[in-house]
This record gives sequence, C-alpha cells and structure tokens, in this order.
Amino acid sequence: MSPRKSGRTPESARPPENSLAVGRVVRPHGVRGGLMVVGYSDAIESLNPGSRLLLGEEQRPAVLQSCRRHAERYLMFLEGVQDREQAETLRSAEILVPFQNAKPLPEGAYYYWQVLGLRAEDENGALLGEITEILETGANDVYVVRRPEGGELLLPAISSVIRAIDPAQGVMRVHLIPGLLPPG
Repeated sequence: MSPRKSGRTPESARPPENSLAVGRVVRPHGVRGGLMVVGYSDAIESLNPGSRLLLGEEQRPAVLQSCRRHAERYLMFLEGVQDREQAETLRSAEILVPFQNAKPLPEGAYYYWQVLGLRAEDENGALLGEITEILETGANDVYVVRRPEGGELLLPAISSVIRAIDPAQGVMRVHLIPGLLPPG
C-alpha cells in the first residue's frame, strides 16, 4: 500500500498537468553532449531509447538516445545534443515525460502527488487529518497526518496500517494499531 517512489524533491509532489517530472539535469558530462541527471524516482529507469521527453519550463521536445545509471545519478544522451556547449544549455532543466507515455504503475502503487492532500480516515470513517508529507525512512515510507485539533500523526506505510488508498475519492483508510495515536 505504500506509494511508489516518485520524488525526492518538492517539485515531484505536484500533480502533473500533462507531463510527469522524472528528473533534472545537474550538469554536462564529458565533451560529447552527455548529461548528468538526478532521478526523482525509479520512473526514469523505464525510459528507453526513442522515448519522447520534454525539457525545462518551456517543455522543449527531445528524444532520448540512451540513459544508464552512473553512481547515484544517471548519464543521459539526447538526440541532437552533441557537445558540451549544447549540454550546458540544459543545466538545471527538469526532464518530463508526457503523462500518457509514462509507464503505468502496478496496482496498489501511487505517486506521491496522489497521496499528498488525502483525508486520512479510520476504518469507521472518522477523520484523522490530512496527509501533508511523506517521509522516506528506508524500511518504509511514513505518512505525516496533520490533525484537525493540531499536532501530527505518523502512519507507517505498511499494509497492516494502510488499508486502502483512493485518490479519486480523496481518502486513505487507516487501521489504527496500538501506539499510533498519542495518549489523551
């Protein structure tokens, strides 16, 4: 029931209008037009040669030539970007995929932007609050719920706690196991 990692930055938590942000160009790499890219999620790994991309705020069209892991980042080559000077013009550009071309998520997986802002309710429909943040802990994500009466509730993104996520209805159903609610 946890969301598929779809972001390590606030930009990736925004809902897509017609494209999905998958990464950002950090800097040129080498002299043949290579781009060093930080991936926002594992969605970048689903890109194949020939994939249509959009670059930067102006969403300039581009075609992927190749993309591979390079240490903690990705080394990407685009058609038509043949030297360091051309690559330099793309520094800091966000890399987007037209949403209709994005690889579908497996059933039960969600993008962060689909989870943020949902109402968290217990199994009886009682309002617990709104999902305001997702913390990446390593073992599992943790949903931060802002309580209507103030304070926060931390919900581990595990199946014994998160019973259902329904972005269309704007709700997450939660089973409150002992210790989740603060005393009082």
